[in-house]
Amino acid sequence: MKSEWKMRESKVLRKLRSGEVALCTKMNLADPRAFEIAAMSGVDCLWTCQEHIGNDYRSIQEQVLATKAHDCDLLCRVPKGCYSNYIRPLELDATGIMVPHIMSLEEAKETVKITRFHPVGRRPLDGGNADGKYCQVPLLEYLEQSNRERFVILQIEDPEPLAELDAIAALDGYDVLLFGPGDFTHSIGDPGNFDNPLVHKARKKIAETAVKHGKIAGTVGSLGNYQELVDMGYRFISIGADVCALTAAYSEIVNTVAGIDVRSAKSIYRK
Repeated sequence: MKSEWKMRESKVLRKLRSGEVALCTKMNLADPRAFEIAAMSGVDCLWTCQEHIGNDYRSIQEQVLATKAHDCDLLCRVPKGCYSNYIRPLELDATGIMVPHIMSLEEAKETVKITRFHPVGRRPLDGGNADGKYCQVPLLEYLEQSNRERFVILQIEDPEPLAELDAIAALDGYDVLLFGPGDFTHSIGDPGNFDNPLVHKARKKIAETAVKHGKIAGTVGSLGNYQELVDMGYRFISIGADVCALTAAYSEIVNTVAGIDVRSAKSIYRK
């Protein structure tokens, strides 16, 4: 057995630790070819999802293989549930997980407990999967490298956890505090209104609180507000989605073709 085997490093963490901004994009499709195409663009991280999308673990495994071939991280938003739902993507060698709708300090503590190894938490131990090079990373090194090279994101999407935000942000054992503006507009009773003052207030508060406690502030943004988010303190930013890109590309083709007056074009056929 090679003694030099070690876990794959996270590109996201590498960039964040050097003071750079990590760029992510959302993937709603399951096909690993879509992930490979996106990874080849140079984006730092692809966000796959089990909360809203029917990705099974074989799909996640294929997505991991497609992304890591191009030095791209795979982030999996897990379904809320038992600890197995949280750790299986990590064992398949996803580089990060995101737990949605963190509602309290107690829930944040429990998330850290079941997703981090000793001495930080009590994550169930295996080591015989892709992340641990199938038992080829020595046990103690596997624990240390997992805690260092795999990131955990706590997603704040509701007004309730804001009351405990300072304590949540100060908690050891996670990496990114991520504001989800979409569900936040829904939870405050104003679905889709991103101009609601409560959205701006929460976005600003989450960024400031994360930075104050040495955590990374993350959120969903756009090309239009990217610089504003960076200036606000956000360093993990997700922009766009595969389905949006495909919709825009094909709509452009159809609309462009529809605007061409083919009757005025010279026929390529001869009588």
